[in-house]
Amino acid sequence: MRHAKSAYPNGVADHERPLAPRGIRESGLAGDWLRANLPTIDGVLCSTATRARQTLAGTGIDAPVRYAERLYDAAPGTVIEEINRVGDDVKALLVVGHEPTTSAVALILAGASGTDAAAVERISEKFPTSGIAVLRVAGSWKDVEPGGAALVGFHVPR
Repeated sequence: MRHAKSAYPNGVADHERPLAPRGIRESGLAGDWLRANLPTIDGVLCSTATRARQTLAGTGIDAPVRYAERLYDAAPGTVIEEINRVGDDVKALLVVGHEPTTSAVALILAGASGTDAAAVERISEKFPTSGIAVLRVAGSWKDVEPGGAALVGFHVPR
């Protein structure tokens, strides 16, 4: 999931930028959609940036969270490394990050049987704030690798 729409207050460092009112509303819509359409999320990886933390809080997802500084301004490989560190006790993982990395990770991981070509196309065109790419992986998180997941959906809560 990409963080929700952020504000750009004067004098605030990028890492500390908060959500805009629209972002607060859309993070709640994202949480509603996640609960209604996906298995119960039982693990979260979240960037330490204020807007990512506020997005997660706004979703109302109640699961153990690991905040990772590495997810802020990360390369796609770094995000995949963080996913690979998730324990097998987590069955449904939510990753809250930033663009352009979130779309790149989704596209890099996609390719396994069941990948939705229309979702790939939509993500390739634009990955708006609050966007959620849904990927299915077989096996352990430590084995997640490029092309090893099925991209089965893409939703932008509005």
